[in-house]
Amino acid sequence: MTSGTPGNGGAGSLEGAVVAVAGAGGPAGHATLLRLAEAGAVVVGADADPQRLAEGVDAARFAHGGATVVGDTVDLLDLDETREWARRTEKEFGRIDGLVHLVGGWRGSATFADTDLADWELLEKLLIRTVQHTSLAFEGALARSGRGRFLLVSAAGAGRPTAGNAAYAAAKAAAEAWTLAMADAFRKAGGERGPQAAAAILVVKALVHDAMRAERPNAKFAGFTDVTDLADAITGTWSTPTEEVNGNRLWLTPKP
Repeated sequence: MTSGTPGNGGAGSLEGAVVAVAGAGGPAGHATLLRLAEAGAVVVGADADPQRLAEGVDAARFAHGGATVVGDTVDLLDLDETREWARRTEKEFGRIDGLVHLVGGWRGSATFADTDLADWELLEKLLIRTVQHTSLAFEGALARSGRGRFLLVSAAGAGRPTAGNAAYAAAKAAAEAWTLAMADAFRKAGGERGPQAAAAILVVKALVHDAMRAERPNAKFAGFTDVTDLADAITGTWSTPTEEVNGNRLWLTPKP
């Protein structure tokens, strides 16, 4: 991979870039911290679970000696706290070139009639409110970056919901719509130059990792995306022209 500079908007490594990862404590977050550190980025992870976050940060530092990987315990349901995380990150490192949104959660039911609206109340917070807060908090810094990326991981089910997944699919669809609105803001701000930052959606059927395979050795996980492949795809968006990333759904599983 050839080297690049954080402001050139083109292909290259992430040497010198600063990327924040929301929801960095889970398996996808751990894989993403590792991959971004490997690419040369300064990585700033956040999660509500300090122990899981510390495990991911320590693993990325150990795997890539000399990499700057730090963690913050942040309540992403608090807009002021999320804004402070963004402000503090930009002040400390001088720039922010990406926000990767990995906050997840799932609730479902056996049938549509069995849907529990308490599931919606939870998923609205986890899957929509956190996206609203991170996007509003980081938009300015990403626009100033020259090649900023706001990346939401979503599910194919958002566009083809099943009866027992009404709350989950509706929440994912709302988060996608919010992200595409942010993309339109970047498009309009870029004018004739084209967008100088991108908001995009990486679409998976579901994610799989080594621990899941160990628990279910006979499962096929057909169409699932490994968290390491997701991390590769996330990192690869900085090697793709901004106008090709902005406002798009990037499919990591066959379209339904």
